[in-house]
Amino acid sequence: MTPSGGQKPRRDNGSSKSRPNSPQRGHRGARGAAYDLLHKVAAEDVYANLVWPHMLTEAKLTDRDAAFATELAYGTLRWRGLYDAVLDQCVDGGVNRIDPRLRDVLRLGVHQLLTLKTPPHAAVAETVALARQVAGDPPAGLVNAVLRRVSAGGDLEYWRSVVAPGDTSADLSIAYSHPRWIVTAFKEALAAHPPNDDAASDSGIRALLQADNEPARPVLVARPGLLEQRDLMNFAHVEPGRWSPLAGVLTQGRPADVSAIRQGRAGVQDEGSQLIALALANAPLAGSGTDEAWVDLAAGPGGKAAILVGLAQQRGAVVTAVEPREHRAQLVRETLARFSPQSYRVLVADGRDAIALMSADRVLLDSPCTGLGALRRRPEARWRRTPADLATLGPLQRELLAAAVDMVRPGGVVGYSTCSPHLVETDQVIADLCRARPDVELIDARPLFPGVPDLGDGPAVRLWPHVHGTDGMYFALLRRT
Repeated sequence: MTPSGGQKPRRDNGSSKSRPNSPQRGHRGARGAAYDLLHKVAAEDVYANLVWPHMLTEAKLTDRDAAFATELAYGTLRWRGLYDAVLDQCVDGGVNRIDPRLRDVLRLGVHQLLTLKTPPHAAVAETVALARQVAGDPPAGLVNAVLRRVSAGGDLEYWRSVVAPGDTSADLSIAYSHPRWIVTAFKEALAAHPPNDDAASDSGIRALLQADNEPARPVLVARPGLLEQRDLMNFAHVEPGRWSPLAGVLTQGRPADVSAIRQGRAGVQDEGSQLIALALANAPLAGSGTDEAWVDLAAGPGGKAAILVGLAQQRGAVVTAVEPREHRAQLVRETLARFSPQSYRVLVADGRDAIALMSADRVLLDSPCTGLGALRRRPEARWRRTPADLATLGPLQRELLAAAVDMVRPGGVVGYSTCSPHLVETDQVIADLCRARPDVELIDARPLFPGVPDLGDGPAVRLWPHVHGTDGMYFALLRRT
């Protein structure tokens, strides 16, 4: 297909022999701030959600400009795959041949044209001005020419029809801006455990991919023993969560605007994560043993640990939060600081070694994973992860789970969770453990998620962004026999 008028957009060679030796930093405005984030993510391999708040503060933008800059930066990071496919149609030799600085500028421009629907003259003019600040006059001319071809070609749906006309995994990868291997993994997970009748269909996978591209609203958690859910509703722009009895959804503003957040009585936590901590705390134990020793085996930064500690101190139990890295252990300490010090301890140790230090009635292992279920909140993560990460993480996941089972008493329970739906990180890990350990039984976890529909065929629970509005979470419950 070709743009309206029947002529294919003329390509430009983006190599710039006159570009400056280094980018000019510190330019002002929302577009400049968005560019700085894209440059920082690419050049320094930072996590956008960790550095962006500080960058916004430094930029001293108005609330309106800060919101625009956030949408511009995060949206560009999410849709990079689709935008690069569009730019490949308009740049001679493909977009990867041009200066990385100009690539980021062009992506920002395409996002404004195709998704934000900024008037073309404004989007082109402002992006050209940004290119001039970043790389000088000749490259700015290239940006002008390329963006005009993008604009002349058509709208977002037109360009999708050009670069991704079919329903194959390759087409879906471009159309919804996910690496192809992730699309394939999502298809396999939906087909293996469909949450509803549409799950394994073309509409199901499209709905999931689209949900990953929708910015997630901040979800707050009322920490048990410190705050009630109804108390969250007293704050401006907070509505009840959909599933968790602890959740509130912030519809406007920033979490830092809520005093309970600043005081440590509430936190920011996806509803799926809240449900998993509650499920572990409420899982029935067997036998006549105690229920006083709980363990969070990979606790940093402390969100699930805070729920467990709040519930444990009401029941006379003590939570041990295990975290191998000192800086993350310090985050756990800060998160738990408002609770009674008798109700928890923070242990800096490798979870695989912790069996030598303790025994437990309940263990939560929120395992290190690829994080493919949390792509809504980490826009650049989809481009960072590779299939090789599965091979690296697999042994760690299995070793940590084996340690958790060794730690728990007969009749006690282990909750294994990931923020990834990938079958290699979920079903296969649990199946390997159950084959190796005849003293373990897999329990149906679905009753521990009361009121939540479409949990799959059990016994493990799967939460999906497009079905439940949560991160893509997995939870399996094991009991030591």
